[in-house]
Amino acid sequence: MNVLMVSSEAVPFSKSGGLADVLGALSPALVKKGEDVRIFMPMYSFIDHKGFRKGVSYKIPMLASEEEVSTVHRKLDGVEYIGLEHPYFSARKGIYGDTSFTPYPDNGERFMLFAKAAVLYMKASGWYADIVHCHDWTAGLVPFYVKEEGIKAHTVFTIHNLAYQGDFSRFDAVLGGDRLDSSFFYGKAGEERLNMLKAGLESADGITTVSPTYAEEIQTEKYGCGLDWLLRERKDDLKGILNGMDTHEWNSRTDKFFPEHYSVKDLSGKNALKERVLKKYGLIEDPSLPLFTMISRIADQKGYAELLGGNHPVLEELLCQKNFQMLIIGTGDKHYEEKLIDLAARHENLSVKIAFSSETAHEGEGAADFFLMPSRYEPCGLNQMYSLHYGTLPVAHRTGGLADTIIDITEHPDTGTGFLMENLSSEAIIDAVNRAIRFYNEEKENMVKAIRRAMTTDLSWDKSAGEYIELYNSLKNK
Repeated sequence: MNVLMVSSEAVPFSKSGGLADVLGALSPALVKKGEDVRIFMPMYSFIDHKGFRKGVSYKIPMLASEEEVSTVHRKLDGVEYIGLEHPYFSARKGIYGDTSFTPYPDNGERFMLFAKAAVLYMKASGWYADIVHCHDWTAGLVPFYVKEEGIKAHTVFTIHNLAYQGDFSRFDAVLGGDRLDSSFFYGKAGEERLNMLKAGLESADGITTVSPTYAEEIQTEKYGCGLDWLLRERKDDLKGILNGMDTHEWNSRTDKFFPEHYSVKDLSGKNALKERVLKKYGLIEDPSLPLFTMISRIADQKGYAELLGGNHPVLEELLCQKNFQMLIIGTGDKHYEEKLIDLAARHENLSVKIAFSSETAHEGEGAADFFLMPSRYEPCGLNQMYSLHYGTLPVAHRTGGLADTIIDITEHPDTGTGFLMENLSSEAIIDAVNRAIRFYNEEKENMVKAIRRAMTTDLSWDKSAGEYIELYNSLKNK
C-alpha cells in the first residue's frame, strides 16, 4: 500500500529529538515489508540539497495570499523523502526556533501551511496515499485537511510526546484561512486557543502512541496533559506500538565511534572501552567500581529535580558512598548544569560533560555497567534500548516504554535485564541504584548472564513495522 508519512523532522536530514529517529527507522522497515513509503518533511536551510531532484510546484491558499511551494525528492533505503520548499522553512536557521528555547512566533502559521502542503502534494503530484500517517502536533491538522480535500485515504495520528501540543491563539488559526472545527479549540468564548495535537486526535481514523504502557498512562489525569478525557473517549481507536531502535547505527560489534568492539560471545571489548572512557573523562581509573551513565536532556522530565533539588539531594548522597562512578552527558537547564559542575568539582567519582555528540553518547552507552534513567515519564525512550543492546543494564522508573522494555532483575532473577523503581522518589532512586551496585559486586556470574540477556533482547523495528501494517489494513478494511 502507499503510505505518506508527515513529520516536521526525519533522520538523516533533520533532527531535534526521537521523532526524527522513528521516521528514519520505521519507514525503511515498512519498505522491507513491501510498502511504498514517502516522507513529507520541511526542507530546512541546513539540509544539503545534494542528491535531491526537483519535484512539483503548487499553491497553498492562506488567509492573505496564495503561497507558492515546491518539492524536492531523494530516495534513500527505499524511502522517498519529499522536501517542502518555502521561506517559512528554507529561510530559517532552525526547526522550531533559532534555538530550542526560542520558538518562532509564527509557528502556528508555518505548520498550518506545512499540513496543507502535505495534503495538496497528493493532488499536485497525482500520487495518492492509502494511509496518511501523521506524527505529533506539527502534523495535527493533516487528518482534517485530508477530509476537507475529499481525499480517500485513511489517517493515523501518532503521539510521540503528549506534553507538546502545538498551542496557538485563535488569531493564528485565522491566518490559515480555513474554518477549523470548533473541537480543535479550548478555552472560554472569546479566548479560545487552537490545539493542533487535539485536532489530530479529533480527526484521525486511528491513533497510536509509542508504547503500550504510555497508551494506558495518557488516559489518566496524571499523564494525560489535559486530554485524558478525549483519549478515553477514543480508547477503542488508540493503540500503543513500541518503537524499535536503529540496530545498524547502534551495534557494539561495528560501532564507528569507538574501536573496542564487543559481542554477546566476547565482552572483552566492553571492558577495554570502560577503561579508556574512565581515563578520557577524568574518573578514577579503577574498572572494578561500577560505572553509571546518564545521557539525556538535563531537565525535570529526566529526573534531575529529584536528583539535584529539594531537601534531599539524592545524587550527592549517592556519590558520598564512593562505591560507584558516574558519567553525565547532556545539555539543558542552566541551573541544573551549574549544580552538576559544582558536584563534579567536589566528587572525584563524578564526571560531567555539558555537551552532546554522537561520539560521547555511543562511548557512554558502551562503556557503562548501568544506565540511570529516573524519568518522570517516558513515552517510549530510546536510551534504555541502546543500553540493553550494548549490555549496559538500565536502572529506571517503571513508566511508559521503560516498563515495556526492561524486566526487573530483583523480581525476575532468571530473565531480568535491569532494575526498576515503582515510583520516582529520593528513596526509590537510592534503593534502585544500591540494588544494582550490590548485584554488580556480589553476583558477578549473574551480572554477565544479565548482560548477555539484555544484548539479545529483540528491539528491532521489524515487529513494530508489522504491527503498523496490521493497523493500516484494519483501517482499510473498515
